Amino acid sequence: MDVATGPSASIGTRVAEERKLRGLTQRQLAERAHVSLSLLRKVEQGSVPASPAFTSAAARALGLAPAELLGQPYPRETPTDHRVFSVVPALRRELTAYLLPSEDDASPRPTAQLDDAVAAASKLRHAVDLNRLGAELPGLLAELRAAWQQTTGAERERIFGLLAETYYAAGQLASKLGYTDLASISVDRYEWAAERSGDELAVLVGAYRRAGELICLDDCGAARRLLDVARSRLEDRLGHADVPTLATWGNLHLKSGLAAARAGDRDGADAHLAEAKQTAERIGVDRDDYRLCFGPTNVNIWSVGLAVEMLDGTEAITRAEKFTLPRSAPRERVGHHWIDLARGYLLHGDHQRALATLQQARRTAPQQTRYHPQVHETVRALARADRRRTDTLTHFVGWLGITA
Repeated sequence: MDVATGPSASIGTRVAEERKLRGLTQRQLAERAHVSLSLLRKVEQGSVPASPAFTSAAARALGLAPAELLGQPYPRETPTDHRVFSVVPALRRELTAYLLPSEDDASPRPTAQLDDAVAAASKLRHAVDLNRLGAELPGLLAELRAAWQQTTGAERERIFGLLAETYYAAGQLASKLGYTDLASISVDRYEWAAERSGDELAVLVGAYRRAGELICLDDCGAARRLLDVARSRLEDRLGHADVPTLATWGNLHLKSGLAAARAGDRDGADAHLAEAKQTAERIGVDRDDYRLCFGPTNVNIWSVGLAVEMLDGTEAITRAEKFTLPRSAPRERVGHHWIDLARGYLLHGDHQRALATLQQARRTAPQQTRYHPQVHETVRALARADRRRTDTLTHFVGWLGITA
């Protein structure tokens, strides 16, 4: 198999091949992608891992979807892989059929029971239990589709709110499995349901999600404008806002910080982080409004991630040393933290701690870690740097199913 197009190819290898197919020099692609020539060369050579910002910029310049450079979805190599990925066709069908009339004999559970079922699905999402989440989602979405068609008034609005939350869970599952097209469709469906829920905050969470899509597509300017407008709808009520409103406000600032960091605006990223931190301190506890886990813990996790986005591994490590994750923190967020912090250690030059931190990510959320493209990039960089590869690293490379 050609290494440039095979499943084990790195992002840099794919970038180099796609660039050559288009007859572009490294300088020409660097100019189109608005990245430094030095960085492009290092990524293509494999001496520097491709960051999410680089990948999005290169994909846009090459006229590709980011997933094409990431090589997602990854090949299914184990029985667990096949079980996890087997849900995708059913999920795709339900996301496509969202407006179709339900089956004549469809008899959804009462709204209170559906509320419990959606909450259980969101709990599986936070636990990154992709097997059980995937098994639940298509049927739950179909049941909610029948429910909104059979209800009216306030009850129908409540069903739409539950449907929006379930579409969010579906998008998270699709994203973690590397099906970015399905993740994007889930954002469309979320916005459609949220608009019908009668819940303004749910609508603004839709802006949060849409901004994430724009950031991944290297349109940080549009994402920042969208988030600015979303925050403006809350600004006048902050003095007497309830906690869900404050949590939404804080989350919008966190996403704005990501858009700023990806755009190279460190001052902007730090300003948004400071606003989110102040809001979290005002709330004082970790919350899960709209399944966004806002509070002091998540702001701390984001602070590390934003430093890594700005390629400042030393700052990421410094920030991480200032807090301890509580046992109650969702596995999804804790696993994400370890993945980000491993990137921070790699940028800092501490390869041993980078690998140890990835092992923590694996223990916390194994499926999330196995399918995360930044884990693959970090491990490739570690393997290239460690010519006398340790047994631990060799085992981790094999567990990921890559050829570094």
